[in-house]
Amino acid sequence: MSLQVVSAVSNSSLLQPGFSLLNFDGHVFFFGQKGWPKRSCPTGVFLLDIKQNELKMKPATFSKDSCYLPPLRYPALCTLRGNAESDEYQYIIHGGKTPNNDLSDKIYIMSLVSKNSKKTTFQCIEKDLGGDVPEARYGHTINVVHSQGKSMSVIFGGRSYTPLAQRTTEKWNSVVDCLPSVFLVDFEFGCCTSYILPELQDGLSFHVSVARNDTIYILGGHSLQNNTRSPSLYKLKVDLPLGSPAVTCTILPGGISVSSAIVTQTSDTEFVLVGGYQSDNQKRLVCNTIVLEDNKIEIVERASPDWTPDIKHCRMWFGCDMGKGSVLLGIPGANKQLNSDANYFYILRCKEEDKEEELTAPICSQTSTEDPGDSTPFEDSEEFCFSAEANTFDVDDSDTYNEDDEEDESETGYWITCCASCNIDINTWVPFYSTELNKPAMILCSSGTGHWVHAQCMDLSESMLLRLSEANVKYFCNEHVDLNKGLQTPKKVVHLKKQPMKPLRKKTTMKLTTPAKKSFLRRLFE
Repeated sequence: MSLQVVSAVSNSSLLQPGFSLLNFDGHVFFFGQKGWPKRSCPTGVFLLDIKQNELKMKPATFSKDSCYLPPLRYPALCTLRGNAESDEYQYIIHGGKTPNNDLSDKIYIMSLVSKNSKKTTFQCIEKDLGGDVPEARYGHTINVVHSQGKSMSVIFGGRSYTPLAQRTTEKWNSVVDCLPSVFLVDFEFGCCTSYILPELQDGLSFHVSVARNDTIYILGGHSLQNNTRSPSLYKLKVDLPLGSPAVTCTILPGGISVSSAIVTQTSDTEFVLVGGYQSDNQKRLVCNTIVLEDNKIEIVERASPDWTPDIKHCRMWFGCDMGKGSVLLGIPGANKQLNSDANYFYILRCKEEDKEEELTAPICSQTSTEDPGDSTPFEDSEEFCFSAEANTFDVDDSDTYNEDDEEDESETGYWITCCASCNIDINTWVPFYSTELNKPAMILCSSGTGHWVHAQCMDLSESMLLRLSEANVKYFCNEHVDLNKGLQTPKKVVHLKKQPMKPLRKKTTMKLTTPAKKSFLRRLFE
């Protein structure tokens, strides 16, 4: 086993935990960025190009008949083949988090349409399902089993938000373990069926699952309810006769108490397990070999690589399978912050002879991502989910994605550090105002070229926030209000228009002489 350093060039901010990799014909594609896609790559899917230990990205496109695919973090992925011997396959993508921190319950099927040195085109289709449709979740797994000439997908585990009826303001974005139900998904007829098995008592997330024929083995995983890592090894067997499917579960000895572990396939029957956490404050530096033969599983310890001091002493690590005996590992940079762009990456090769071989897509499914805020310090790494190997491509550098050409989304998003006292964090934030749902309220400070600040950090009351949003006035944040008092727009004074007073009419009197008066009175009474 050997470690090789990989440098991320000019796009390191996109390589954050929660991403997935798709392997099509030995070419690896990056999917699931943390923010919404930008105009340089509206699909959010990139071809990864690794040359001379440097990683670059090239945008990919979707066909006109494709549906919209949001950038999903921590989804469950696996490959779907037409039959067991087919070389053509598609990717199934289920669940995951959107950039708004919403959870998806949709399922997509993604296939490669065409690829050349300049352009790669995919087709993405959203699959409509009926029956016992799994709820929105993340941190789960999906596998495909084959039995009696049929194929079905199996979904298990994960986390979801607390049901709306049980939410409170203080725990609005709290997550819970999904019920330990097993879902069978038939893509031919678009129907789902759930099974409750007595052997599965606790919900699990960030576990490892490997499939062979009609059997799935589930290893490790973290339970929020008990704050434990399961030491059990579960064997799910799926029988697909002409009638109703049959699902059975058996608890086997020899499991490993680990979460966020990474498994890579080195041969038809052999897998290697690396990484993960064995407790809340301890990484797991031991490696194991998993052998699947004739409905049996054997797990033995194997020699570990020479971990570098940075890996040994780092607070967390993350990564995922790259396919055929290789694993991509990442650790935080010098400042040890999860949101930092300065991450260091390594390729761990479990078989030196496979270094130059073309890799095929793996058949194992796993999630190597822990969600921050939902667990303890080592579990908040939000490891990204890589599931294929990155090879060297002949990609034209002129088409390589350059994040410097884009507006920095971290400066314009909702989850910025708006001021020195800002305490808004995407992983722990809960709604403060009644108008908030899944993102914090913000207001524009008119100082200089203008910048956005969180209303909560400015100590604005809800009534004041509503008045400011409705009034056509400039606002200055707490840091700039003293500097800009002279620049604030004065209130417009409405002057009342005074109406000129009308002059009074003079009373006119008629003086009559006595003869005339008598004549007037006589005519008046006649």
